Amino acid sequence: MSSFVLYTLSRALRSAARLGTAGKADVASVPWRSRAVGSRHLSYGRTVNGPRVVWVAGGAAAVAGVAAAAFSHFQRAEMATRTGVVKEDEKGDVAERCKAFMSPPVTSVEQLEKKKGEMSSRMEMLIMQTQAEFCRALEEVDGGKFRVDRWSREEGGGGISCVMQDGKVFEKAGVNVSVVSGYLTEEAAKQMRSRGKVLKGKDGKLPFIAMGVSSVIHPKNPHIPTVHFNYRYFEIEEEDGSKQWWFGGGTDLTPVYIDKEDAALFHSVLREACDKHHPKYYPDFKKWCDRYFYVRHRGETRGIGGIFFDDLDSPNQEEVFSFVKSCAKTVVPCYLPIVRKHLNDSFTQKEKDWQQVRRGRYVEFNLVYDRGVKFGLATPGSRIESILMSLPLTARWEYMHEPRKGTKEAEMLDVLRNPKEWI
Repeated sequence: MSSFVLYTLSRALRSAARLGTAGKADVASVPWRSRAVGSRHLSYGRTVNGPRVVWVAGGAAAVAGVAAAAFSHFQRAEMATRTGVVKEDEKGDVAERCKAFMSPPVTSVEQLEKKKGEMSSRMEMLIMQTQAEFCRALEEVDGGKFRVDRWSREEGGGGISCVMQDGKVFEKAGVNVSVVSGYLTEEAAKQMRSRGKVLKGKDGKLPFIAMGVSSVIHPKNPHIPTVHFNYRYFEIEEEDGSKQWWFGGGTDLTPVYIDKEDAALFHSVLREACDKHHPKYYPDFKKWCDRYFYVRHRGETRGIGGIFFDDLDSPNQEEVFSFVKSCAKTVVPCYLPIVRKHLNDSFTQKEKDWQQVRRGRYVEFNLVYDRGVKFGLATPGSRIESILMSLPLTARWEYMHEPRKGTKEAEMLDVLRNPKEWI
């Protein structure tokens, strides 16, 4: 029996135990506050006013039933996922940890060692580790190898793009790390001010450092979902030398066909990571994800969501970084089991055509709405190939395409137009 199956079952049973035989769950009623303007800019405090009781339909019996079904299917699919490519001990020797990365980091090992207590160094090590672990897991299931492409930016910094094209399983898989610095352009600063940031530069200049790991995976088989994740850190130095900082990120799933087991597994892994840090993180960031990945001109979400957050700068830097680390550790266990489950699924040309149509919607969101793409294109010296890595090799736009009622395609579209709670 695989370690992942045991992990999935034990997690479900722990959830059932928390619910209790009466079907109750105690949830801390923790208020949150915002430092920025607007409902999107959530920052969480840690004050607990006391527990409240939430009734959960079905109680422990329902959870146990779902757990048993998921256990059975994922066991048959041999959903084992091996991780631990990179040491997780953040206090370990920097040079030794870097040996397991896909490439030497953007910042020199000497500089990272010298400043290993600073958040920018710690975050760079985390995103390099996340890239390596995810790439190794994808290589194992595909049998192919990533092309590792280092690039530098004249204005400051650079990145490492890892891309695998036309593999056995993945049509296009990209996992990028970027660490860039310089001065914010007026356009980029305007975007941040519109999100409630009060920025005071010296002589109109705002020095910044931004870094993150981002990935988009487009499989060949339409029964294997597309996945995206991005975890990032931003730091700006103001006129008086003080620094503003914040974290952002998230992970979301875009299936072509609905599989309720896959959706439940994906969201459960994310919820567990969130629950370690705050009981409101998962429900709030799940809603935020549904709002953010919304293709307004189509009236539908890009996929079935996950979590998304931005401008997170409270209660303190250490706690937010700890939360981001927990999220980064989910990228393998929330996706690779789903890939393995559907590796040998057969599909028709009609299903492949529907996948192409859905990819067209994916492209539309990324080019029209995605904040990261907009920031990248507005930043001088950005590497366009890496920014547009998220686009699939192939896509399709059909005029007035609408699936017939009662079909699996229509079911998918209904979910995208009416986001659901999966767990």
